[in-house]
Amino acid sequence: MSDPRKAVTDTELRILEELWAGDATIRSLCDTLYPDGGAAQYATVQKLLDRLEEKGFVRRDRSGRAHRFLAVVDRDAFLGSRLAQLSERLCDGSFVPLLSQLVRARALDAEERAELRRLLEELPDGDPPGADAVGPRGPDDDAAPDDGADA
Repeated sequence: MSDPRKAVTDTELRILEELWAGDATIRSLCDTLYPDGGAAQYATVQKLLDRLEEKGFVRRDRSGRAHRFLAVVDRDAFLGSRLAQLSERLCDGSFVPLLSQLVRARALDAEERAELRRLLEELPDGDPPGADAVGPRGPDDDAAPDDGADA
């Protein structure tokens, strides 16, 4: 399983994007990423795939003559993990400033706004699934807040 905390370079991300579209060989990835490339670019793609495999982001199928590579983590899981990390680093774990900035960064068309509204309406009240996995919780985190009144 991939470790979402492991960094992925921009070039490794380009390879993952190709693998999210379907499995591929080193040659097919090289032809896509470096259309006029030669042996040096082939070796670069091979090394990048080795790194992605070590990090747990891709799997190698050795059953055929040419090894095929498959993405182990799907795009949505990868994106969600990266956004959660960014939120933790820049926004003290809150998604509101991050989402606000993304929405304000460019104009959204009517379809995109409708999709965001639909997603917000579908959210359950309370913590999202897996919220406790974001960080450790203290023993009093689920306790009722103290309203300051003595009983």
